[in-house]
Amino acid sequence: MNTKEKKIDTKKIREEVKKTYAEAISRKNLSCCSSLEETCCSVKAKDIGYSEEELNNFLTDSNITTFGCGNPLAYSEVREGDVVLDLGPGAGLDLLIAARKVGPSGQVIGVDMTDEMIAKAKENIKVAGVKNVEVRKGLIEDLPVESSSVDWVISNCVINLSPEKEKVFSEIARVLKPGGRMVVSDMVGENIPEWLRENKNLYSACISGVISEKEYLSGLRKAGLEKVKVSERIVYQSDELESFVKSSPEISKDIKR
Repeated sequence: MNTKEKKIDTKKIREEVKKTYAEAISRKNLSCCSSLEETCCSVKAKDIGYSEEELNNFLTDSNITTFGCGNPLAYSEVREGDVVLDLGPGAGLDLLIAARKVGPSGQVIGVDMTDEMIAKAKENIKVAGVKNVEVRKGLIEDLPVESSSVDWVISNCVINLSPEKEKVFSEIARVLKPGGRMVVSDMVGENIPEWLRENKNLYSACISGVISEKEYLSGLRKAGLEKVKVSERIVYQSDELESFVKSSPEISKDIKR
């Protein structure tokens, strides 16, 4: 993991990701990586594990698009009174669901680096009338959160976008209380060819920056997290990814093999 991460310009990658997601949030029901309505990194929330009940609690449109790739809270045991930290909450769907789970005695914190995403999340929080949610600006590699202060860390298709994943894993371990837990939905990949890794558009599309499942789990353990496991996998075949790449004009025009 180190070798791959040292080859890239971390600042440039972050700026590209921020730009892409800032543009994406201004487009209703569109992908973060394409002008297409649905891709592997932007789907309707109800299609990736969110129940109608979860969506209807806060949202008038159950077909709202999420930039996630799963529903991490569906695998959690978040309880009333817990403190939950969401890494890269985007428009705030998971923040709102977590807020309902922890109740008035709990707290939910989101950390995002993109101003437009933060503004949208705050807007949705205000509309929902939720009082126990706070969104902070910052990097997930350097969290503006006190050490040993949260019960749960959640994240939805965000860590793969970080060019410094080892720092993210270390930060997760730092902010968790003793006995605290994390649950994430994310993208991993095996044998990603170099021509894909070098494409800046595919980094924001949750492809170029992925690491293998083995590296991911090893990084978490190295950071000090224990009992690391994969609860469920959704497998994309190479032909599916190739089809996605070719169907996106913004991406395919830049690819040189």
